[in-house]
Amino acid sequence: MNGTMMQYFEWDLPNDGKHWQRLKEDAEHLKEIGITSVWIPPCYKGVGQEDVGYGVYDMYDLGEFDQKGTVRTKYGTKKELLEAIEALHKQGIHVYADVVLNHKGGADETETFEATPVNEDNRHEAIGETREIEAWTYFNFPGRNGEYSDFEWHWYHFSGVSDDEKTGDHGIFRIEGEDKGWAPDEHVSTEYGNFDYLMFADIDYSHPEVIEETKKWIHWFIEETNIDGIRLDAVKHIDSAFMKDLIEDVRETYDDDFFFVAEYWHQRYKFLEDYLEEHEYALSMMDVRFHYALHEASKQHNEFDLRRLIDGTLYKSNAEQAVTFVENHDSQPGQSLESYVEPWFKPLAYGFILLSSYGYPCVFYSDYYGYSGEIEYEGCRKEIDILLHAREEYAYGEQSNYLDHDNCIGFTRTGDDEHPEGCAVIMSNGEEGYKEMYVGDLHAGDVYIDLLKNREEEITIDDEGKATFLVNAESLSVWVRKPE
Repeated sequence: MNGTMMQYFEWDLPNDGKHWQRLKEDAEHLKEIGITSVWIPPCYKGVGQEDVGYGVYDMYDLGEFDQKGTVRTKYGTKKELLEAIEALHKQGIHVYADVVLNHKGGADETETFEATPVNEDNRHEAIGETREIEAWTYFNFPGRNGEYSDFEWHWYHFSGVSDDEKTGDHGIFRIEGEDKGWAPDEHVSTEYGNFDYLMFADIDYSHPEVIEETKKWIHWFIEETNIDGIRLDAVKHIDSAFMKDLIEDVRETYDDDFFFVAEYWHQRYKFLEDYLEEHEYALSMMDVRFHYALHEASKQHNEFDLRRLIDGTLYKSNAEQAVTFVENHDSQPGQSLESYVEPWFKPLAYGFILLSSYGYPCVFYSDYYGYSGEIEYEGCRKEIDILLHAREEYAYGEQSNYLDHDNCIGFTRTGDDEHPEGCAVIMSNGEEGYKEMYVGDLHAGDVYIDLLKNREEEITIDDEGKATFLVNAESLSVWVRKPE
């Protein structure tokens, strides 16, 4: 079966508390269009009701306790969350939860402790004396009152903060004390010398109490929600030795098949490859470089050489581990990693990831349902529906690539025993094009049509199993055998 994930959220969703309800109501439709797994947003209490989920306050509060001025999260209540997950499971759809382990925000009180201001461009370099600072590091979650866990977080459970309330100074402060410091360079990204610190109060995963509590939480979370997998946020900022330990612990307790996909946001394949190697290839990763290639292609039109789309990607080198995506909540307009794929190119991009034999493709919520934020774009739902149908019916078997032109590329899928049809996919980022491709001599004499109806022709396969397939300018065509 061809698995397809959907990222079921975007940054600018309305703060109406109805998202889990919408997801529950959409479960049957998602099954119908061929979605096999759904990645949901961080579902615990953030620093405020409008928080998208990455400003983590209390991971034990899934929309159940009156904290940070709200019982529900941006997306709804715990009851609604569990109902949505159950509705998806009834349709045979897996649920992957977004888990943010890097930091905590919105502490309940300040504490004073020793810290050293460091250079933001090189976190190993002190730019002032070690001194006593006051910062928001004490979490006791009064609204939850010890339910599920009575663990309280203190300054010594963190490695860094960004604000000194005493002086009003803002920057990066490395917390000092016994066994304190950033995670080892070899366990985090070495951008800025050491990229352990990202934001808020940075969690110290060398602290035994933190390790124990995080493992306790993740077991509670999996059992409470019945999720099938986890998308790990911002792993390049988290001690990878701890991550490896955590993943092994979860798999030993639950299931070897429990799914993990890590987001390591870097365009250089080598960093992702090193991370995979360290984890013995036991997890998937978001194919960041491939997303940027799609973004660049959409901006450059026919000046982009389509043959280079997969250069330096996980798709090319580690397809088994690659989660391919066109867009996500961080790359959408107005966001910190904005790298938007222009609308004209989206159908081509989805044709590439959904019909190819490589990677585990992920459809972005707003590309399907439209954007509600900074731009007006109604999405390309019609095209994605057709491509999802093609993925379910035709995109099987071996893939042969036809990469002999910089503005017009294609590939064929031969089909397999259960899905003998196969398909021929061709795209152009320049003018109208054509390509001779082989679909298999068992199709000799068959008539092929373009599923997307971008071309009206009917093409007959020759005696050798080949035909010349056509595509419009800046377009995509998916050729399949015409139904009897």
